[in-house]
Amino acid sequence: MKTVKWVLAFAGAMLAGGVAYGQAPPPSAAPAPSPAQAPTQTPATTTAPTRVSVQTSMGEITLELDRQHAPVSVDNFLRYANEGHFDGTIVYRVVPGFVIQAGSFEPDLRQRPVHEPIAMEANNGLSNTRGSLAMARDDDPNSATAEFFIDLADNTRLDHHADDVGNTTGYTVFGHVVSGMDVIDRMAAVPLGDHGPMPGAAPVEPIVITKVSVLP
Repeated sequence: MKTVKWVLAFAGAMLAGGVAYGQAPPPSAAPAPSPAQAPTQTPATTTAPTRVSVQTSMGEITLELDRQHAPVSVDNFLRYANEGHFDGTIVYRVVPGFVIQAGSFEPDLRQRPVHEPIAMEANNGLSNTRGSLAMARDDDPNSATAEFFIDLADNTRLDHHADDVGNTTGYTVFGHVVSGMDVIDRMAAVPLGDHGPMPGAAPVEPIVITKVSVLP
């Protein structure tokens, strides 16, 4: 099992403000429409966004995924969701005023295997504002896998740098919370301890993600 890595990529980030490492492969291209469908096919840019239900031991969260701006990250997240990868994992990192983080750790801290990493899409124009959903990664820009985080505040220092022409800075935002931010705020207020991959940031009582499902 590959050891999880942590990145301190941004100077001045609060309380070890990097985000965790995971791995997943770029998704395969979506199948082309059949000839019968093509004349009436709705353009991708107007397709309704995908919503995902995240059932947790503290309540339900609904996420809206932005495939228009982050297609690789969205398809990667949906792949893990459809595989059941997130079901039974925990929110293993809570930093009040910063982020909550989850992805691959089980309550006993075993880490589930992940796919190959994906390409970073942090230069997509989306910002790490309160309620944003973003991919966690290692110091390698193209190392994101199954680990994700939700911003508890406006963390714009985690955004792609405007002067970065090589797309090597920032963390990819690929969606946002549309309901259940009150649940996330309750998660941010739980007692924390050292039983986790990041000392001092682990909920004392495990917060379990019981089911992640794509909504119709």
